[in-house]
Amino acid sequence: MEEIIFLVEESDEGGYIAKGMGVSIFTEADTIDQLKDAVKDAVRCHFDDNNKRLIRLHWVKDEVFAA
Repeated sequence: MEEIIFLVEESDEGGYIAKGMGVSIFTEADTIDQLKDAVKDAVRCHFDDNNKRLIRLHWVKDEVFAA
């Protein structure tokens, strides 16, 4: 089964952004559950076949603070 990895970040405007690694897939949503549905839909639309794919969401969070 093919695995597709998405880099997920919080959007500056609110919500989340998912970018496919090694594939030209980009999507966004307001909530995590909506993002998962949007990623599934984007993968189905990108690949014009009925093959199942494993989707991995890699969450990235930047934290900045003074010391």
